[in-house]
Amino acid sequence: MSNDNGSIKMVEIENKGRALVSSRPLNAGEIVLKDCPILLYSAAPHATAAAAAANYCANCFRTIPPHSATTVPCPNCAAASLFCTPHCQSIALSSSHTPFVCQSLIRLRAADSPLLHHHHDRLIQARFLISAYNLATASPSHFQTLLSLQGEPIKDEESIFLHSVISSILPASSNLRQIGFSLELTAALLAKDKLNAFGLMEPFDQDVENRSVRAYGVYPRASFFNHDCLPNACRFDYVDSVPDLSNTSIVVRVIHDVPAGREICLSYFPVNLKYSERQVRLKEDYGFVCDCDRCKVEANWSDNEEEMDQEDDDMDGDDMTGDDDNMDGEDDDDMAKENDDFPHAYFFVRYMCGRDNCGGTLAPVPPVDARTSSVMECNVCGSLSNSED
Repeated sequence: MSNDNGSIKMVEIENKGRALVSSRPLNAGEIVLKDCPILLYSAAPHATAAAAAANYCANCFRTIPPHSATTVPCPNCAAASLFCTPHCQSIALSSSHTPFVCQSLIRLRAADSPLLHHHHDRLIQARFLISAYNLATASPSHFQTLLSLQGEPIKDEESIFLHSVISSILPASSNLRQIGFSLELTAALLAKDKLNAFGLMEPFDQDVENRSVRAYGVYPRASFFNHDCLPNACRFDYVDSVPDLSNTSIVVRVIHDVPAGREICLSYFPVNLKYSERQVRLKEDYGFVCDCDRCKVEANWSDNEEEMDQEDDDMDGDDMTGDDDNMDGEDDDDMAKENDDFPHAYFFVRYMCGRDNCGGTLAPVPPVDARTSSVMECNVCGSLSNSED
């Protein structure tokens, strides 16, 4: 279930397809969407990763504390799947962790598994397909929603191989062929996953440069946010939050005021990546070349120029946050206009988290009584800071 409070609407944009735009003026920090996943699957589906996976609930993916008195195993694959409470176990056994899933995962982890010596990415894709085909019978309406998302099927070597893997591990009692199980459907599902899955990340650790993914989820409404290298919104997830039924939901907040009718965009990766790195990732992972305002400026820069410019931005940020006089008489719009030629400069100063190895985006905490808060929250490390300091 998703909730946008009427703040955004879906439209068709030429050369971009479906997109989400603001249906009214939005205040900085305002929540524009809370979206629940229609499908979740572990990022550690193979036996070699079972020890790591056992630290998380197989339903809500919260960390399970050592020696927890409420932990219960799956009755069918106890060695691989644990649940943080009997309540999570009950939910999963009737939805995401059915006997079909258990039997398929057991076969996938067997000593003669066709994926035993393949790259981890293939294992993740197989885990997704098991979850997706389970969705077809556990929740047909959600399965149709999944198929309606963006992504054109490609019958290549990858999809052919993965379809053969799923065919070989299907339990004998499976009724998937009744719902049209085929190479075409497998290819379509892989395409939906590639373009629409969000990663639920491990907690931030300043000593670790790259965070790993704990689980992946498909969020039907959030999947329509397009990318921009200077986004006006960012997403937050709170997987290890206080126990409730929505810890796997994602929350999208605008980072500054947004007028009515403006497209709401996220960045699909940390904003501080270089132009060349961003273009490679967007082309390989999403199949398009970005020509946003920032990319148009940086297209002719060398990598050295980008690094020097970012260092200058960091220095400017230190000066600006340490000297209140620099801010007197200038509002955000005035400063943004001064940076038209370098649209990322003001963004880095105002909205980039300064912690080492973080790369997160700052957004105000939700406004109270329509008043924008000066407290900024990082969507990666979770640190809070005051923009007026």
